[in-house]
Amino acid sequence: METTELLEIVARGEDSRHQFKEDATNAISLGSEIVAFANSGGGQVFIGVANDGTIRGHDATSVDRLNQLIANAASNTVRPPINPLTENVPVATGVVIVVTVPDGLSKPYMDNSGVIWVKSGSDKRRVTAREEMQRMFQNAQLIHGDDIPIPGTSIADIDLEYFRRFFRARFEQELEEQDLSLAQVLSNMRVVRDDTLTVTGALLFAREPQVFLPVFHVKAVCYPGDDIHTTIYLDSADILGRIETQFEDALGFLLRNLHREQGGQGVNSLGQIEIPRIVLEELLANALIHRDYFVSAPIRIFVFDDRVEIISPGHLPNNLTIDNIRSGNSNIRNPILTSYATKILPYRGLGTGILRALKEYPAIDFVDDREGNQFRAVIRRRQNP
Repeated sequence: METTELLEIVARGEDSRHQFKEDATNAISLGSEIVAFANSGGGQVFIGVANDGTIRGHDATSVDRLNQLIANAASNTVRPPINPLTENVPVATGVVIVVTVPDGLSKPYMDNSGVIWVKSGSDKRRVTAREEMQRMFQNAQLIHGDDIPIPGTSIADIDLEYFRRFFRARFEQELEEQDLSLAQVLSNMRVVRDDTLTVTGALLFAREPQVFLPVFHVKAVCYPGDDIHTTIYLDSADILGRIETQFEDALGFLLRNLHREQGGQGVNSLGQIEIPRIVLEELLANALIHRDYFVSAPIRIFVFDDRVEIISPGHLPNNLTIDNIRSGNSNIRNPILTSYATKILPYRGLGTGILRALKEYPAIDFVDDREGNQFRAVIRRRQNP
């Protein structure tokens, strides 16, 4: 970094990417700053610049001491260790040390007390909310929302006949042919952990999943016009049950609230649905399988005169973008649930559903709402006379 660049940055003041420190004497304190940047996209610490932007600088002796302190902080007070880059930038009053912390690849990072720090504006804050911690571990693929055990559940909550039918379809064997107990079979499938159902186990096989997971369902409303009304609607449903039931009932809600077109068929035919059925199937399956199960909210379906919206809790995971998914890229947020989806829903392959829907019906927009922590598929309806 050149001196002129440093002066320009300092003149703009501290922000989420630039932190000023007149001096540093405590490796633990400096380590927490490194942790916050590593967890929040990276940034730079300027040692030798006061909080008000006054450039103090350091002499050669202080520079040697500070470089030792930085190395100690990065290796001994950050877990896992990280390797920041340092630059000694000359200024009129000595040297300013610029510590560049990259965006971490092994998040979440912690200090040596196990505290997770993130940037909050120009300052930093502890991560204390359970959901935020879970999401950080989820993004690092250390835990997954579909694999979380649900307290108060047991194998007795499974619909055994339904599970038998699934097992036969999935493994082409009868459950009773196994030399293992039911508990061991379920544990091997990773839908039960220590005799407790996981989120996947409850959503796929429990008799009444919403007893334990009350918000993991679908809310559907059909409105007149093009906007949400607070009191007026044409049809509404709270769609409960296992994932298969939610899929079938949500699809039924859409089919009964969309128009049918003759399309050259005889007058006695039912006609073809205005939005191809395969498009609705793909987008519903995508919402149920790939939603964020760390977010306590239902999937929402809105039918308006000009569009249909399917809104999934949770924005696109990690660095996945709208352009990525339009090109067939994907990121497995719920790997266990996904692995069983082909025998539960008409799910035709990872990364191909969006492509197939767009091929059948290009009038689909996607909105990755990171601030609202949700993902919307907006299907534009043909304007009917």
